Amino acid sequence: MASVCFYFQVHQPFRIKNYSVFDEHPFYFDTAKNRAICEKVADKCYRPMNQVLLDLIRENKGNFRCSFSISGVALEQFENYTPDVLDQYKALAETGCVEFLAETTHHSLSFLYSRAEFEAQVAAHTELIQKHFGQTPTVFRNTELIYSNEVGHAVSKILGPDGKPRFKGVCCEGWDHYLGFRKPSYVYTPPGAPIAAGGKPLGLLLKNYRLSDDVAFRFSNRGWAEWPLSAEKFAQWVNHVNGDGFLINLFMDYETFGEHQWADTGIFEFMRALPKAVFDVNPGQNHFITPSMALDEFAPVGEYDVPHYLSWADTERDLSAWLGNAMQANALAELYKVERDVKRIASDSSLTPKQQENAQYLLEDWRKLTTSDHFYYMCTKYWADGDVHKYFSPYDSPYDAYINFMNVLDNIQARIASYETKPERVKV
Repeated sequence: MASVCFYFQVHQPFRIKNYSVFDEHPFYFDTAKNRAICEKVADKCYRPMNQVLLDLIRENKGNFRCSFSISGVALEQFENYTPDVLDQYKALAETGCVEFLAETTHHSLSFLYSRAEFEAQVAAHTELIQKHFGQTPTVFRNTELIYSNEVGHAVSKILGPDGKPRFKGVCCEGWDHYLGFRKPSYVYTPPGAPIAAGGKPLGLLLKNYRLSDDVAFRFSNRGWAEWPLSAEKFAQWVNHVNGDGFLINLFMDYETFGEHQWADTGIFEFMRALPKAVFDVNPGQNHFITPSMALDEFAPVGEYDVPHYLSWADTERDLSAWLGNAMQANALAELYKVERDVKRIASDSSLTPKQQENAQYLLEDWRKLTTSDHFYYMCTKYWADGDVHKYFSPYDSPYDAYINFMNVLDNIQARIASYETKPERVKV
């Protein structure tokens, strides 16, 4: 039996305006650009792919299942710019065949710098998922699949309102360096098997990066030996797990569909045909499940020992995409250095109502700066992954990204120093 577990990451950052050292206004984010990009990606990816998934669930009478992790900053943009996309996700939730995972609201690196902020963002994201989709997440994925043993143990200790562990498992990269001869087609647990939700050891779902990347990165590569990739061929590869595991965890950016792999590559037709191909290649044996279903059905077979931070980014699978140079390290250090002051102001009950309102804007602005993309844009790696970084960045160079970010952070510091109350903030 092969159980296919799809998890799609949906994220859009709030991109910063061109902000010079002479600017003094507290309006940092480029509303026009963020709206335009959100609408463009909605046209190319979200709307058509959401409809494909809705159709697949209905056509297969609920036997096709998948999961999403949607960042809080993406949800905010859907509410503001493309509410019909949010309605589509709600329709997917209503099918009972789609699971929504927990993450940090602002797609941040907060685990590395502030456990208090990390837990606050996870709690806020859980509330958003409950509000929009009527689900309480039981599986967690950290920003960019950043994981280590420390992350696993920390997540196992996050408690729900009943005082019991909230999460039953974590999604992470299945990397050969830590797997050794083993396969990512089983459930694992961190060393020490920390107890999680339901009184069971915390489960780890490992991304099958080879099969995931065949779709996410190699699908349209005419130089790839397996091009063109058909649903039937891919289903054969999926079926090969039988006898050597039971899980095929296909984790990828949702923008794979229509944005990174354009519609004319046949990516939507591939997905439309995939469930039937998976069912037909081994009738009655293969199926699709969600992460929580996988953790309920399969017990851990061993420990996945990850002593150092692992991610799904770039060829190195480490943190160098966000912390690989002095600019990134300095920007992050300075950002989290003001966390205490920002939160002190935001919780100051002695402020006037208007000051309290502005203090909440200050906190939210600071949190939007924690989004990992801002530091990804500062990456100076220009070898195997350079083109990827340049593709996502709105800046001409990593140095421009750093200067722009630090100009904004300087203004944040000025607002802290003066308990900024003017000009009055309005929602934009």
